[in-house]
Amino acid sequence: MKTSRLRTSKFQFLLATALMLAVSALAGDLALKYSQPATRWTEALPVGNGRFGAMVFGGITNERLQLNEATLWSGGPRDWNNPGAKKILPQVRAAIFAGDYAKAGELCKKMQGPYNESYQPLGDLRLTFPGGENISSNSYERSLDLERAVTTVRYKIGDAVFTREIFSSFPDQVIVIRLTCDQPGKINFNATADSLLHHTTEAGSANTLILKGKAPSHVDPSYLGSKNPIIYDTGTNAEGMTFDLHIRALADGGKVACDGKILTVTNANAVTLLLSAGTSFNGADKSPLRAGRDPVAEALRPLAAAQKKSYEKLLARHVADYQKLFQRVEINFGGSPDKRALPTDERLARFATGEADPGLSALLYQYGRYLLIESSRPGGLPANLQGIWNDSMRPPWSANWTLNINAEMNYWPAEVANLAECQEPFLDFIQMLSVHGRKTAEVNYGAHGWVAHHNADIWGQTAPVGNYGGGDPVWANWTMGSPWLSQHLWEHYAFSGDKKYLRERAWPVMRGAAEFCLDWLIDDGKGHLVTAPSVSPELAFLTPDGKRANVSMACTMDMSIIWELFTDCIDAARVLDTDQEFAAKLEAARAKLFPLQIGSRGQIQEWFQDFKEEDVHHRHTSHLFGVYPGHQITPATPEFFAAAKKVLEIRGDDGTGWSLGWKINFWARLLDGDHAYLLVKNLLRPVGGNTRTSYGSGGGVYPNLFDAHPPFQIDGNFAFTAGVSEMLLQSHLEAARSNVRILDLLPALPAAWPDGDVKGLRARGGFEVDLTWKNSKLVSVILHNTGGTACQLHYGNFVTDIKLKRGASVNLNSTLETMR
Repeated sequence: MKTSRLRTSKFQFLLATALMLAVSALAGDLALKYSQPATRWTEALPVGNGRFGAMVFGGITNERLQLNEATLWSGGPRDWNNPGAKKILPQVRAAIFAGDYAKAGELCKKMQGPYNESYQPLGDLRLTFPGGENISSNSYERSLDLERAVTTVRYKIGDAVFTREIFSSFPDQVIVIRLTCDQPGKINFNATADSLLHHTTEAGSANTLILKGKAPSHVDPSYLGSKNPIIYDTGTNAEGMTFDLHIRALADGGKVACDGKILTVTNANAVTLLLSAGTSFNGADKSPLRAGRDPVAEALRPLAAAQKKSYEKLLARHVADYQKLFQRVEINFGGSPDKRALPTDERLARFATGEADPGLSALLYQYGRYLLIESSRPGGLPANLQGIWNDSMRPPWSANWTLNINAEMNYWPAEVANLAECQEPFLDFIQMLSVHGRKTAEVNYGAHGWVAHHNADIWGQTAPVGNYGGGDPVWANWTMGSPWLSQHLWEHYAFSGDKKYLRERAWPVMRGAAEFCLDWLIDDGKGHLVTAPSVSPELAFLTPDGKRANVSMACTMDMSIIWELFTDCIDAARVLDTDQEFAAKLEAARAKLFPLQIGSRGQIQEWFQDFKEEDVHHRHTSHLFGVYPGHQITPATPEFFAAAKKVLEIRGDDGTGWSLGWKINFWARLLDGDHAYLLVKNLLRPVGGNTRTSYGSGGGVYPNLFDAHPPFQIDGNFAFTAGVSEMLLQSHLEAARSNVRILDLLPALPAAWPDGDVKGLRARGGFEVDLTWKNSKLVSVILHNTGGTACQLHYGNFVTDIKLKRGASVNLNSTLETMR
């Protein structure tokens, strides 16, 4: 009897092991893998199609999909401009020039507008399964396959193997859940839906459960201690977006029933659940309640089309669409196959103890690309602070678009990591802001052009936030949104060479931002043009008498952003052969901009005077904009190049998650790969379940590899991907005299990645580059011309000019021999 039990136990163990290996093989090496369900939101796995997203927990008895629809926000269009700001502006400037920075800060509060609205969660789909308590030991695995953008949950109960596959399809605009078992008639579950927002449920048919809801008319930011932070309007002029969620069960065998609260499936062989959602959002300038779209129609349209397709066809269409983007870039840093087979949370823990795992960096790199594809697709909204994933009515910082770094950071990898289409929603959003921002510039400041400030929401707010005096000017009164956003328009041209796009879409917006800056700049009485008021985002300084202040003039970030904008506009006017008189005006103004200064510690000054920062290790390093993403500070400016390194040494190597990501890019541009890799290691630091807001140190990643500020902010994921790209390829500089792009190969390769390869990185000038290196030496280069004509390759001290016909590719290995 004992022998029989031992044999049975051994057989079950071998079967469970084989199952685990099969799932691992199914997910592949490029996957996030776990051996237990998620218990926290930051352990769940994200899927999305740019609009409709889910966090999949992978529960056995109780599965939860937390759902989001990108257009579901509180509030509606409103007037956020402040006509009184125009009268306050001269008083602010007078206080600054008098050296009364505290008074200037207090006056700036009178120039503020309302706070942004907040991104809202759609709801939760909950599936309850019988018999989950009898799961076979060691049989559970959940994974996110980055090659297919499919989340899989698999486990064994008795001798039956249960599998769930979940994905969010862009071509079909539905979330698909496929439930199967290797034995017939075994699929049984109840499905329910709920939401944190006001909602009801009803039966759409025998196989469809519908959740209907309404968003609040206003939600205060999470950082405000409001007595009544969530407001629902009632009455004839009530505001608030409405939404529909439809859940339809298509079963193979068995029975399906819905009583309006529960969708029940019994004894099915397999089931496909189709989820579709719609909101009444009808554009930034229309009331979602009084002039909104019909959310019922918006939800039914894709659902009706999707149910006509088989699961196999839905999956094939999803994978083909996704891989068309994802497979453009391959990256490999080597490492042990044994490491890649481990659960992801275990890999993180081992890496934190010092175990080498170069493949983990490659995984996080590709995860950043995955997240951008899943959260930002043409025709939709750009990825916000949390992409499209949010489980709170008052998410951190409203899950809005924070324009003083975070929104831009989301799109740093878009061009170089070969996902240019994914930046289209951001470019469209900038276009919309430029329209709203013209009115703000005129009403608030009496200026031409367009302006944007610290925060933006779905309604396109361009005025400073703060509830008319409640915001700290160190963030609320930052005015450089339009010039920084305009850089993305120029960068899209720089990578693509699309003159039609530059002329018709980019140039009018760029010119408008430059017009605002020309009006915003004033003479400091010493021959320089300065911004006033001016803040270095979110960091106060100490005056010579030790008092805290936040507002002054000519902060370094302002000057660097404007230098970048004017330079890009001058180049754009030359390329388009247009507006030469305006370009000459910009050249004259650029020459008079308050220059970069080196302070007493050998660092680039953050303010126009050598003030001491309130927090020496602050997360923002705004005065290095000219290093990255700008190109004002380069090896061609050696004194400032060295002073930039000094800034980073003073700031230190810790910080919030996104701050660590920015520092990777800084050190890559400063050509120090080993220091960049130190920040790579710090960003890969596991933070467990910590979601308490930290403004200082302690950033890293959660078990699901979401970036941890903490709490979750997706920008750090994107900054990581951008930073690793910069370590391998840089193209922000042009060769002297010839004006052709320099492609700098492996400019910041760390010793930790001695062997590797990358394919499909994009370079400015219209090129794609494939690289292979061994023993830290470049051994293969393949150059693809996607729209350029000529470039100059740099590798170490070697320089060679390349001319290539458009559409052609060339293997440069023979040239590489001379480089060595």
